[in-house]
Amino acid sequence: MDYQVHDSAIVDEGAQIGSGSRIWHFVHVCGGARVGRNVSMGQNVFVGNKVTIGDDCKIQNNVSIYDNVHLEDGVFCGPSMVFTNVYNPRSFIQRKDEYRDTLIRTGATLGANCTIVCGVTVGAHAFVGAGAVVNKDVPDYALVVGVPGRQIGWMSEFGEQLDLPLDGEGRAVCPHTGAVYVLRGKALSKETA
Repeated sequence: MDYQVHDSAIVDEGAQIGSGSRIWHFVHVCGGARVGRNVSMGQNVFVGNKVTIGDDCKIQNNVSIYDNVHLEDGVFCGPSMVFTNVYNPRSFIQRKDEYRDTLIRTGATLGANCTIVCGVTVGAHAFVGAGAVVNKDVPDYALVVGVPGRQIGWMSEFGEQLDLPLDGEGRAVCPHTGAVYVLRGKALSKETA
């Protein structure tokens, strides 16, 4: 085994865990889960059977990643943030055949106590603020806050807000990395060298 598991954690037989990953106190990883390399799971994390987690993700304390949630590489899940997988749950009605897929793209940040309603895609390097409720797709690099979540700006891959309008034309430079970002309409992209 080339990953670390705390004595209090449970990793069910069949779970695939990548090298260098760290699984801390009271974590439960179900047998069908696929977890990438160098993933950190904080205390009291739950990972369902039909879950994929990419490389280099950080999942902070008290996060449950339910079936049909998929994290690409480098996703940050803040403490106590919430995923759902059924849009209209009822205790007396079985809806396991109605799970909706949720996709969190590469490098996205999901702030503490935010909620991601099932069936949405959060774009690459997007930033969901603490406590936000996301109930629709989030574009790449978007900064989303509030209840319901609404876009208020754009973020660099480094995690700094860029001085750009929500839509239109524009260019901005990340002050930390010098990377150039180009806004065309309602889509932001990073310029390649």
